[in-house]
Amino acid sequence: MSDRAETGRAASPVPGPLTPWQYVQNALYYLHVALATVVLGLLGIPALLRHGREGANRVATRWIGYMLWAARLHLGVTCEIRGTPPTEDCIVAAKHQCFLDILVIAHALPRRAFIMKREVMRVPIMGWYAWKVGCIPIDRAKGRDAMRAISGEINRRLAGEGLGQLIIYPEGTRTKPGERRPYKHGVSTIRAGTGLPVVPVAVNTGLFWPRKGWGIRPGRAVVEFLPVVPAEVPQEGFIPRLEAEVETHSDRLMAEAGFRQPILAA
Repeated sequence: MSDRAETGRAASPVPGPLTPWQYVQNALYYLHVALATVVLGLLGIPALLRHGREGANRVATRWIGYMLWAARLHLGVTCEIRGTPPTEDCIVAAKHQCFLDILVIAHALPRRAFIMKREVMRVPIMGWYAWKVGCIPIDRAKGRDAMRAISGEINRRLAGEGLGQLIIYPEGTRTKPGERRPYKHGVSTIRAGTGLPVVPVAVNTGLFWPRKGWGIRPGRAVVEFLPVVPAEVPQEGFIPRLEAEVETHSDRLMAEAGFRQPILAA
């Protein structure tokens, strides 16, 4: 489970190359969490059926916390949250380097939901809970039309039971430490269509947990919730402002952890 610490506290230095035993630990971790996903998912079905989204959220919180605990147990990966995670309806626009930042961000939010590919939401057990906690499927082939449809769905929820904290990855994919990709305009379109505040999030998680999830290194990963992008920032200036905030703070977090490589081209 995530550990809170003072904002000025540095993350652990980047460890050296993995040992053979660490590769074994990686395998044990994935075996452990696969079994735990099946068990917790099945045991949580009564709460899912009885309490709807709130029940699904409780099960998801327990599952995510277990995944983070197992990462500490098997892999020596701990997590630090900085800043103040939002509790109101909002968009959370985060740097995305690996599966670990998904877990840490989601665990810090009380009513988390994601915009995710339709295919992921068809996965047994995980997909059931994704639907129930309020994740919104996206058809990437439809481009801006998909974003406008999502804005309409968000407004429908805001008029009803509320949205929660909708997590979006503006780069559209996981990136290696130091890599930068142009930010997509989907988050800007949703902001304009809903009027929701946007909370940027910086991470250094990719220094410890690779994009493809194999070869995980021990260390202290940091996720930092940054101040809300002011509502008065105009639409044409929003993406540059968001990108500058997330990338600058992510670079700082990676530098604290010992990352010294030059920035990679997209």
